[in-house]
Amino acid sequence: MVAELLNKYIWLVQKFITAGDAGLSLDEILNAWTRKFGTEYSRRSFNNHREAVANVFGIEIECNRSTRRYFVRNSADIADRDTGIAWLIDTFTVNNLLSLSKERLSGRISVEDIPSGKKYLTSLMNAMQENHAVEITYRKYGASEPETRRVHPYGIKESAHRWYLVGWSEKHGQCRVFALDRIETLKIMPENFTMPGDFDIDALFATSFGTYLSDLPGRKIVFRAFGTEAFYIKDLPLHRSQTVIKEDEKSTTFSIFASPNKSLYLELLGHGPNIEVIEPEDVRAEMKALISEMEKLYI
Repeated sequence: MVAELLNKYIWLVQKFITAGDAGLSLDEILNAWTRKFGTEYSRRSFNNHREAVANVFGIEIECNRSTRRYFVRNSADIADRDTGIAWLIDTFTVNNLLSLSKERLSGRISVEDIPSGKKYLTSLMNAMQENHAVEITYRKYGASEPETRRVHPYGIKESAHRWYLVGWSEKHGQCRVFALDRIETLKIMPENFTMPGDFDIDALFATSFGTYLSDLPGRKIVFRAFGTEAFYIKDLPLHRSQTVIKEDEKSTTFSIFASPNKSLYLELLGHGPNIEVIEPEDVRAEMKALISEMEKLYI
C-alpha cells in the first residue's frame, strides 16, 4: 500500500533529522528498522528506500565514505515547519502518535473532524506513481447531479485542512483543481499520460491564494494588522510571499504578492477590525463593498 510505504519513508527521514550532522551507520539504521517494524531490513531495501525518498520528497540520503555513515545534508532545514515536506512529516508523525496513544490518552486529545476526502488519497498516489489517468464522478457545490471527468493526476495539494487533486482535465483542456471530498467515485484507468517535465505544484500556486488557479498576474497587496493579531499573522503568514514592511507599538504593516480572489477576501474579512487593507485601491474598495454588504444583514 502506498500509504504504508509513505509512512516508512517518512519514518526514515525522521531518523536522519533526529540524527543531525552525525548521521547513522548502516547497522544503526537496520537495527532501528527491525525494532520499529519487527522485520529484517537489508542493505538493498535501504538503498531502494533511499532512492524512493529522493524521488518522492527530493531529500537525498548521502553516505560519508570516510566514516561510512549516512546523513541528510542540512537536516535542520528539512525540519523547518514552513516547508511543505515538514508539514507532511509532522502530519504523519502526529497521526502515528495519536494511533499509539489512543488508549493511554483517551479523553485527553481533541482533533477536528476534517472533510479531507482522504478516502481517495492512496488511489491517487498509486495513479500518480504510474502516470495513469483517472475517471472521477465529481459533484460541484450547487450542482444537482455529479459529472464524470477524466483527469491526468499531476499532483495533490492540501489547503485549509482539505485535500485537492490538481490535474489536467481532458474535457476542459487545461489544469483544474478538484476537492477530494467532492469526488463520489474514482477509477484508475489503464491509459497512461505523459507528465509535463516542468510541472511544479508549488510554482503553479505561487501567486494564488488557497486553491484558486487564476490567469491574473500576482499583485502586491499591503495590509496593516493591529494589536496581538499582528503577532498571530507574523507567526502564521497569510501567504508564502508575506513580508513585514514596518512595525510599531500599535500595528505591523505586511505585504503579500498574490492574485486577489474570493478566498483572499474571506481570509482578510475573517480577521475583522484587526486588519486594514492599505493598497492597491481596488482591493481596498472591494473590501469596503463586502463589508457594506455584510452590514446590511444586521440592519
